[in-house]
Amino acid sequence: MNAINHWFVRWQVRGLLVLGRREAAIEQLDFMLRADPSDVYALATRAHVLAEQGNKGGALQDLQRLVELQPERSAPWFNLGFLSEEMGQLEEAEAAFRRATEIDPKLDRAWYGLALSLIRQRRFDEAVTALRKNTELQPMSPYGWYQLARVHVDRQEPDEAAKIIRHLRKFEPKVAAQLERETGLGQQAQA
Repeated sequence: MNAINHWFVRWQVRGLLVLGRREAAIEQLDFMLRADPSDVYALATRAHVLAEQGNKGGALQDLQRLVELQPERSAPWFNLGFLSEEMGQLEEAEAAFRRATEIDPKLDRAWYGLALSLIRQRRFDEAVTALRKNTELQPMSPYGWYQLARVHVDRQEPDEAAKIIRHLRKFEPKVAAQLERETGLGQQAQA
């Protein structure tokens, strides 16, 4: 496929997706991949659409191929980790997130994903390290702070969790209140 045809088919795919015609978009992406099995745009887009349609196995295969083609790019590794974690493949998710953070140590989403996969494996000490990195990179996002407080509770460290609740109260009072309810640390977090 020449460059003009490739560009045209990409625009067709975008238009089909905007119109909600996912099956037709998949057909065009398959056409692109038959012409060039290493087309990273087609692989990434196809993986996204397949995942949206619930074909996570197909999406996972496309993402695995994508990281083979682009081993030094963090985004494909992050997406592979995200989908693997969602599918309960926690060791694979951990490895993919670790690779994403090696490539781009400032990719806060990868640190968060790594932490979630470690939490699900009940490896709380390592999860704390990943969550601290995430909150360092995204200090105003409540998600990392929330998970960090939960991990401290799981590690039987209520004082640390209470500190986080007090911190969250400054900029995310609803999340702080939710943590107080879930952990029972309302009184302790008031001090």
